[in-house]
Amino acid sequence: MSVEAAASDLETKMQLGKEVAAEAGAVASAPAVVEDQGPPHPSGLSLDERFDLCRSVAEECISDAELRNMLKHKANPVAYDGFEPSGRMHIAQGVMKAINVNKLTSTGCTFKFWVADWFAQLNNKMGGDLKKIQTVGKYMVEVWKAVGMDLSKVEFLSSSEEINKRPDEYWTLVMDIARKNNLKRILRCSQIMGRSETEDLSAAQIFYPCMQCADIFFLKADICQLGMDQRKVNMLAREYCDDIKRKSKPIILSHRMMPGLLEGQEKMSKSDPNSAIFMEDSEADVNVKIKKSFCPPLVVVGNPCMEYIKYITFPWFHKFEVKRNDANGGDKVYTSIEELEADYISAALHPADLKPALSRALNQILQPVRDHFENNAEAKDLLKKVKSFKVTK
Repeated sequence: MSVEAAASDLETKMQLGKEVAAEAGAVASAPAVVEDQGPPHPSGLSLDERFDLCRSVAEECISDAELRNMLKHKANPVAYDGFEPSGRMHIAQGVMKAINVNKLTSTGCTFKFWVADWFAQLNNKMGGDLKKIQTVGKYMVEVWKAVGMDLSKVEFLSSSEEINKRPDEYWTLVMDIARKNNLKRILRCSQIMGRSETEDLSAAQIFYPCMQCADIFFLKADICQLGMDQRKVNMLAREYCDDIKRKSKPIILSHRMMPGLLEGQEKMSKSDPNSAIFMEDSEADVNVKIKKSFCPPLVVVGNPCMEYIKYITFPWFHKFEVKRNDANGGDKVYTSIEELEADYISAALHPADLKPALSRALNQILQPVRDHFENNAEAKDLLKKVKSFKVTK
């Protein structure tokens, strides 16, 4: 290439470079596109704030984009959770659920609790005794009232009563869902009942997932706010929407499943009283259970005590207070979970100081529940009956 040609080529490249730089500068100086937040919401919260609150209840959301779009266009969505009345209530179902419900209703949601008495009977809870199951259901409602759940936008609906009010609508839905799915797909949902695909399931238990899928549409739920263990049937509902060419799918907000207190326990169990704190446990019960709990030093992941703090006490109090003598570092108030975890991993916070602090926080949360079941005659009688029932798997 000649000197003249090289110079010309260089000049051309420099000119192109200037044009690209000019375009980039124009883009950079252009005003940022602000997303339309939709009309003002009655709650006074912005779309971003409502989205963040809803999203904070879930370990997984399907999907974020759909949730945001729904909140933008719907001021009062319906969220739902269903529960089998199957025994005493552990702290995850009591306190974590109250925290999540309060967050969702603060964004404008109506929360529908599906008191799944027929489902508990199908799954042989309380030996299949419907009257016992319904008694347990009433006890669970009393717990949520006492712990501080805001009930102004909460509805408790009995599955047996509601289905019998509109049987044609419900059973048509169930039959259509059953027709559109093969047995293998339904068996994959057996986890929702605490069962495995390889168990010898009764015909009633095979029918159960079709009914739970139908519940979502029967209740006109926009949001399924259940645990990660219910994910498969919630996905079945979204697949059903594809089958029937329905564009609006239920959004899934799946909350975390809390581990048991003892080493190797992946989740809390109502049949094992040592695996969890229960909502009317005495102060002494809480202290003993936390003292015996698995809490390996320097380890945060898989540590049930740290999970209790992160998902129960911290969201409740927005802080965690440790009391200890000066030789061990003195009293300290943690205002972020990250700070607490960092101290624990570095050995600046020892299990011997963390456990009593956790017990104190849990007892403070549970005291109003204890008082309610001690001082309210109806609640006291319900608890006495529930404690007398044999828990069946």
